[in-house]
Amino acid sequence: MNKKLIPLLLASSTLLFACNQDKANETSTPKAAAVSKEDAVAVVNGNYISKTSLTTLEAEIAQRSRGQSFPKEQLIEELIQRELLVQDAIQKQLDKTAEFTERLETVKKSLLSQVAIQNYLKSNTITDAELEAEYNKNAGKAGTEYKARHILVKTEDEAKQIIAELDKGGDFVELAKSKSTGPSGPQGGDLGWFAADQMVAPFSEATIALEDGKYTTEPVQTQFGWHIILKEGSRKQTPPPFESVKEKIRPALQRQKMQAFLDGLRTQAKVEIFLEKPAEQEKAVAPEAASAEITEVTDVTDVTDVKAIEIVNEDGEAVAEVLEIEVSKSTEQADEPKKAAEKATDTATKAVDTLKQ
Repeated sequence: MNKKLIPLLLASSTLLFACNQDKANETSTPKAAAVSKEDAVAVVNGNYISKTSLTTLEAEIAQRSRGQSFPKEQLIEELIQRELLVQDAIQKQLDKTAEFTERLETVKKSLLSQVAIQNYLKSNTITDAELEAEYNKNAGKAGTEYKARHILVKTEDEAKQIIAELDKGGDFVELAKSKSTGPSGPQGGDLGWFAADQMVAPFSEATIALEDGKYTTEPVQTQFGWHIILKEGSRKQTPPPFESVKEKIRPALQRQKMQAFLDGLRTQAKVEIFLEKPAEQEKAVAPEAASAEITEVTDVTDVTDVKAIEIVNEDGEAVAEVLEIEVSKSTEQADEPKKAAEKATDTATKAVDTLKQ
């Protein structure tokens, strides 16, 4: 199957301008070519294309195509096409137009802002001590896990009959195997260890309210049916070892440092915004409401910065993360109650709640 190289001239005007700005300057002035024949991969109308340009393009393509590679001959042809277009544009003095100048200035500012960020992060590297301090600060926020079994049936009457059997000394595990309609039935209704937010609210609330070793004396209704729940135990969630997660903490700390740097620049700068707020919008939001709204958004931004998220893996198991510190699970949950936790809208809310605990 032939690989088709999409010209990066069309894919990224920013990179095009960045790569060819110096070439344009060289061509538009009588200076000798900066690239020698020995360091070139091709020559176009007397202008050499450097080996460095080819290396840069290879890296650029690999990044954009997720590791896909192309023959060097094809990449060199891409560079030749670029050079031909650059020479044509200069011949027609397109580099002298107001549109080109404006776009070039935009690209320049964008690149400078990226260089400024890279320079700051390079000068303010995250130390292992900072990573460990952040780990220790958030490791203490781990919540509680619960271990439970349940029997799921379709009607309340069925559930009450099973509770009556349990009251007479019936074995929960055997009743789950013979009567539960849930996938965990063959395993005696075993749900393993789970966090409260991994189950639908009525199920979690009933589990939390139980004493260890006790079962619900009244059926618990959820959208999946009627449950009898046996709580087998509870424990504090155990964070993974520092060394296994420290690189996941680093991006969050980098964002925090970068935001602090930007806040400092903003504080020192004289900034004036001329965009007027629409009159109808001003009337719609009272000062008190606006203040509350800002506070709420700030809270959510903080949560995003520390990457408080919930991930559902391919087995349907949810893994809670705070500051990208994964809370280890020793659970083989495969029952209906956790399906609600897989909804995207619930996931965001649960992530916020987890961080605020």
